[in-house]
Amino acid sequence: MAFDLVFFGGTGDLVWRKLMPALFQAYRHDTLPEGGRIIGVGRDDLSDEQYRQQIQSRFEQVEGDKRPNSEEFARFASLLCYVRMDLSKPESYAALAARLAERETDNVVMYLSTAPSLFTTVCEQLAANGLNTSKTRIVLEKPLGHDLASNRAINEAVGKVFKEQQIFRIDHYLGKPAVQNLFAMRFGNALFEPLWRREHIANIQITMSEELGVEKRGGFYETTGALRDMVQNHALQLLCAIAMEPPINAHADAIRDEKLKVLRALKRWTPETLSQHVVRGQYAAGNVDGQAVPAYRDEPGVSPTSTTETFVALRTEIANWRWAGVPFYIRTGKRMASREAHIEINFRSTPHEIFQSPVGQVNKLVIHLQPKDGLELHLFAQGQSKRGQGSGGQTLSPVHLDLDFDKRFGSERVGAYERLLLDVLDGRLNLFVRSDEQEEAWRWVEPILRHWAADPVGPRPYAAGTWGPSASSAMIARDGFCWSEEI
Repeated sequence: MAFDLVFFGGTGDLVWRKLMPALFQAYRHDTLPEGGRIIGVGRDDLSDEQYRQQIQSRFEQVEGDKRPNSEEFARFASLLCYVRMDLSKPESYAALAARLAERETDNVVMYLSTAPSLFTTVCEQLAANGLNTSKTRIVLEKPLGHDLASNRAINEAVGKVFKEQQIFRIDHYLGKPAVQNLFAMRFGNALFEPLWRREHIANIQITMSEELGVEKRGGFYETTGALRDMVQNHALQLLCAIAMEPPINAHADAIRDEKLKVLRALKRWTPETLSQHVVRGQYAAGNVDGQAVPAYRDEPGVSPTSTTETFVALRTEIANWRWAGVPFYIRTGKRMASREAHIEINFRSTPHEIFQSPVGQVNKLVIHLQPKDGLELHLFAQGQSKRGQGSGGQTLSPVHLDLDFDKRFGSERVGAYERLLLDVLDGRLNLFVRSDEQEEAWRWVEPILRHWAADPVGPRPYAAGTWGPSASSAMIARDGFCWSEEI
C-alpha cells in the first residue's frame, strides 16, 4: 500500500519525540506498509538530507531499546523527506502539492501537529490546492478548541472540506495497550460483565498524575490548564470505555455511539455540585525525588498572579440504569507524588460477613495505564489460622493477582502512537473520536469553566510532590471512600 504521510509541524516536539519513534518501531516490526513516504513540513530551510540528519540527532534522545542503530536508521531515513512551508501563506501550499504530485499513492495522510489556531487555515488551503481528495485523511491533535464554540467552529470548518470518515481526531490514551485490554476484558470475556454494574460496584476512580511540572510549556499551559488538557479528553474517554454498554459489533460507529450515550448521561452540574464536587489546585514549591522544585507561578512563561489550575479532582455520576448512584471520581495533576495513570474499580463489600475482612479494604480491580501496564485483581484469602482461634474469629488477608502485560507479551507490545498511526494508514476509525463526542464532552465541562471564571478565590495551593489539595480527599471522604494511597 503506497502512502504519503505528511507531518505539519514536522520539526516540532511531538513529531521527533513521539511520532517518528512510533513510525520507526512499526518499520522495525515490519508492520509499516511498504511504498511509504514520510514528509516533514516546517518553516526551517532544510534539504531532505538535513531533515534526516535532524531526526537522527533527535533519535539519540529516545530510550535505549527503541533507538535505531546507524544501519537501521539509514534504511528508515530513505522514507523521509522535507517541504519548507509557512502554513499561514497560501502560496506555500503549492510546494506541497508539487511534492505530492511526484507519484501515485493509495492514500495521503495529513497529520496536523500544529497549534489548533492553524487547523482551519490548513484545511482550507488544502482544499484550495486540490489536496482534499477522496484518498486524503486528516489527523487532528488535541486540544481541538478551548471551549464548545471554538470546538464547533473547527469541526465545521474541517467538515466543509473533509467527510467525517476522513477525519481522525486523535487521543493517544485510546491507543494504550491497557485501554485496548480494557475493551477486551469487558467484551471478550464473560467473567466481569455480570458484575459491571451498580449492584456490585461501589465506586470507580480514575487517576492520572505526573511528577513533572509544566517544564518549557508554561505559555501553552497558561491558556489550557488541567481541565482542558486532561479531563475534557483523556479522562472522559477512559470513563466512556469503563461505563459504555456493549456495542452491537466492533465497527467504529457502533463503539462511538455507545461512548456518546455515556457522555449524554453524565449528570449535569448545579451550583451546589460545582462547589462541592469539583476541586482545582495549583502546585506551590516543594520537593520531588529529594529535589527542590519551583512553584507553578515561578515557571518560565507563567504569570506571577496566574489562576491556571494544575490539578483537578471531581466527582460525577452517570444517570442510567446500569450506573445509577455509583460515584465516578477523576483526578489529574502535575508535580504530584508519583507518575502513574490507573483506573480503580472498587467492589461492594460482602452482604454478610462470615470472616473478618481487613479494615478499610475491599475487593478491587486496578487497570494500570502507566508506567506499569497491566491488571491487578485484589482479593481476600485465609492464611494459617492462629492456634486456638475458632473459625468465627478468623481474619482474611489481602492478596492480589497481577498480570503484567509487558512481561506477558514482551516484544509483541505495540505503543499507543504506533497503533494509532497504523490505524490511520489502514483507515480504521475505532480508536478515534467523533465530532459529536467531542462536543458533548465540551458541553459537560463548560459549566466548570464558567464557575471558575466567576470564582474570586482561585485554585487551592498544594506542595509539589504531594497528592494535591486536601480538599480532594475531603470530597471523596464525604461519600465514605478514599483515594487508594490513603488506605
